[in-house]
Amino acid sequence: MSDHTFVCRRLADRTAVVTGAGSGIGLATARRLASEGARVVCADIDETAGKAAAAETGGLFVKVDVTSPEEVEALFKTAYDTYGSVDVAFNNAGISPPDDDSILTTGLDAWKRVQEVNLTSVYLCCKAALPYMQRQGKGSIINTASFVAVMGAATSQISYTASKGGVLAMSRELGVQFAREGIRVNALCPGPVNTPLLKELFAKDPERAARRLVHVPVGRFAEPEEIAAAVAFLASDDSSFVNAAEFLVDGGIAGAYVTPL
Repeated sequence: MSDHTFVCRRLADRTAVVTGAGSGIGLATARRLASEGARVVCADIDETAGKAAAAETGGLFVKVDVTSPEEVEALFKTAYDTYGSVDVAFNNAGISPPDDDSILTTGLDAWKRVQEVNLTSVYLCCKAALPYMQRQGKGSIINTASFVAVMGAATSQISYTASKGGVLAMSRELGVQFAREGIRVNALCPGPVNTPLLKELFAKDPERAARRLVHVPVGRFAEPEEIAAAVAFLASDDSSFVNAAEFLVDGGIAGAYVTPL
């Protein structure tokens, strides 16, 4: 998927902040943005993974707990102080813990924790990034929502689903609010992605994997690089008229009723 016969340089001289850069979609995106010429600030709570991502992409590692207003502000300040701009914010960090399940079994603590990490963090990152972009008169914010923000699953992870719906609505509103200041805000809605997290979940429960795969018209899960390619597009001027969008990269799931056999 990631064998580009030519390398686009759509992001030369731009600074991109990526949260959750240590693994999965975040890591694939840090690699892709760097390959397109961006100076990448790799933010993660996991120091080892984050440092490795920064080393690989020639970027800068910042350890950050995305639920902390002070740490998030410091992240974007560090990006600006180091590189002189904040051009792209990929607010991607999120969790999907096992204690977030059906509404009937999910406790309030589990609910709150997922809301904090998945939704409040995006609020904090947008709040911190926007003033830099306002001063520049340009910027692209990409927030990781999910295809579950636009459709329901009977295999519920109630707080995760609700948090991603919040990310979608907030992204739309910010995209509308700041459009005339040269800032675009879009919600990336990936389908299920072949990440270590998902592999581990489905190795334990093949039936669970099969139950999900039947709904994917393409017949497989996404590779992280395929999601990263969408982020690179949304980060670049190629998407200059894409704003306040629900950007689905889901293999056709949200468009399907009956899928091919």
